Amino acid sequence: MTFPDRIKLPILFDHSQMRKDLEKLKNNEWVEHFVKNNFEGDWSIIPLRSPKGETHPIRMSYSDPSQNEFVDTHFLKKTSYLPKVVSWFQCPVKSVRLMKLAAGSIIKKHTDLDLAAEYGEARLHVPIETNTDVHFFLNDSEVFMNQGECWYLRLSDPHNVDNNSQSDRIHLVLDVVVNDWLEQQLRHHL
Repeated sequence: MTFPDRIKLPILFDHSQMRKDLEKLKNNEWVEHFVKNNFEGDWSIIPLRSPKGETHPIRMSYSDPSQNEFVDTHFLKKTSYLPKVVSWFQCPVKSVRLMKLAAGSIIKKHTDLDLAAEYGEARLHVPIETNTDVHFFLNDSEVFMNQGECWYLRLSDPHNVDNNSQSDRIHLVLDVVVNDWLEQQLRHHL
C-alpha cells in the first residue's frame, strides 16, 4: 500500500514531561550530526536507542539498516517519560534520538533513502521544542507539527528545515519497522 508523504498519528504526548527529561540530559551530551553536508549552523543528536554494542556517539545515532538488534542507551535510562513514549509504539523500534536544530540553522534539502512505510521502515517525529518560525518542508510543502504530536513523514522524499526562530528546535525521532499495527495506524489516520 502507498501512503501519503505525511500522516499525523492519533496520539498527543506530554511535551512538558518530555521537556523535563531534556533537563536531565547535559548540554555536553549533544553530538554534531554526522552528515555535515546536509546542514548549515548547528544540528546535533543525543542517541536514545542504538545498535547493540555501539559505543561511539556517531555510530550510536545511525540507524544501520543491516542491524537488527537495537538497545536503550544510558541517555534514555536517565529519563523517565521518554521510555514511556518509545514503548507506546507497538512495532519494532530501531534507532531513537533527540535531534536539535539550533536557532538560525537550516537542514538542506535532501532525501533519506528507503525511509518510507512502503519500504518497510518509517521515521516518526515527535516535536518537543518548536514554534511557528520553524519551517519543515516535505516535497516543497510545509508540514505544521505541534509539540507532542507524532508524525509519520516519508523522508525518502525531498525535505528540508529552516529554523528562523531565536530558540532551538528539538524533536524526538524514531526509526521503526512497519508491522501490521503501524500499517493500521497509518491507514486509519489518512
